[in-house]
Amino acid sequence: MATLVAAPASAASTVPAAPLTAYVHARAADAEGQVTIAARGYALALAAQPSDPVIAVRALRQALAAGDLPLARRAGAVLRAADVAPPDLDLLMFSDAVLARDVPGQRAALDRLAGSPLGFLTPLLAGWVDLPAPDGLADGGAIPRRYAAENAALRLLATGKITEGVAATRALLSTTGGDGDFRLNAAQLLARAGERDSARALLAGDDPVMVRAARTLGRGSKGDARFGVSRLFARMAGDLSAEGTEALAIMLSRCALLLDPDYSRARIALADALARDDAVAEAQATLASIPAGDPFASNADALGIVILQRAGDLSGALALARDEAGNRDATTASLRRYADLLLEANRPAEAAPIYARALAQAGGAADWTLYLQRGAALDRAGDWAEALPMLRRAVELAPQEPAALNYLGYAQVDRGENVADATRMLERAHALAPKDPAIADSLGWARFRAGNLAAALPLIEGAVRQAPDDVEINEHLGDLYWAAGRRVEARYAWSAAAVSAAGPDAARLATKLANGPASSHR
Repeated sequence: MATLVAAPASAASTVPAAPLTAYVHARAADAEGQVTIAARGYALALAAQPSDPVIAVRALRQALAAGDLPLARRAGAVLRAADVAPPDLDLLMFSDAVLARDVPGQRAALDRLAGSPLGFLTPLLAGWVDLPAPDGLADGGAIPRRYAAENAALRLLATGKITEGVAATRALLSTTGGDGDFRLNAAQLLARAGERDSARALLAGDDPVMVRAARTLGRGSKGDARFGVSRLFARMAGDLSAEGTEALAIMLSRCALLLDPDYSRARIALADALARDDAVAEAQATLASIPAGDPFASNADALGIVILQRAGDLSGALALARDEAGNRDATTASLRRYADLLLEANRPAEAAPIYARALAQAGGAADWTLYLQRGAALDRAGDWAEALPMLRRAVELAPQEPAALNYLGYAQVDRGENVADATRMLERAHALAPKDPAIADSLGWARFRAGNLAAALPLIEGAVRQAPDDVEINEHLGDLYWAAGRRVEARYAWSAAAVSAAGPDAARLATKLANGPASSHR
């Protein structure tokens, strides 16, 4: 959403020698995700060239990532003077004005925001500081309307209009199912208003965040502008997970923490955005600042694992997940995370008993995905007899889920078991997810195993076009081409599969490339 200033290639040439060195070092650190070092370098360069917007725009973003708000404000002032300030800068300006109780500053920030892509926020923010919203604002769409509805309900509760606020909260929960952040924020406001029973009802269930929050109801920020704006900003930051939204998410979460330094939900959103922006060390430090007893501590643990996983550190992620799963009060979700990582690390025999613990802990609330994952782990560990009832249970619980139908159907077809019923499962899965290449491949393989090469080929050729790097789909295509007598194309497909293959897959493909499929020698 935020528009950044484009840096011309010759920008650094305007910086004198010493600041130029600082700028170059900052750019290098910036590229490596070393945001603190980058911010220091840009600060030196900006001090030497205090009106340079090219340096300022980089300084602004790295200062926000590093948490250096004085530098962010200084860089923002340069951009404002050059009339090239990004729209989200006014989120920081507004937050500063809220803290300072600077009404003219609040109004000025809102007026500027109104004409930007973030204009939908102005009536929401204006409500928390008792200012009229600027005129002529367009409807931003369904997502801004949802933020507005949640914001309005919280504002009613914060201003003592409990009956209206409870009604608005219930209406939202009945239509959306109840976002966790909204439930928690409404519960905090109800508890501060003395409505503890209503607050506890909002936090009912076994979600670790809600359970821990119920123990501290009524503590923390007052239901004032700092509370309302910080919750809105953190809510938005947490929703921004698409590529290219990291800068805005960092700005929103930094502003939320400026308004409420103890709000750990904002730290979770900040850490996620930092990690997605390659500032992994800063993200980990942000998570480490969340106390163990905080309501969001379990979320911090989970995100810490995800961050390592995204960074390619599977062993580090596994170590964290193992520690989390080893706790006496380990949740079903933490057990599932550990088992999923074991499966990703190709350790299915270790994953299967962890899934069993998760299933036992979940009891009747266990969903189909747990059965599917345990079945997959047992299957990959070579225990098909134990895997089969797990996979069947997954399909019983979710007869319209393509993933469950596909796994059980393909596994049986590939073993020559219950082929007619298994093929029907694959047909149903393909009808439900016609664009899924893995399912098209499974159905094509079933057709091939049934002797219908003509029906199999277009399915698997289409699957390869959708997933050109998939090892198994390319291997299957090679097998079909070989059976059709198209030997050159078969070897081409197997070569494509071999590019990403490892272990037994690579060895099998090497044999096929040299001699063709084993079945062709019978």
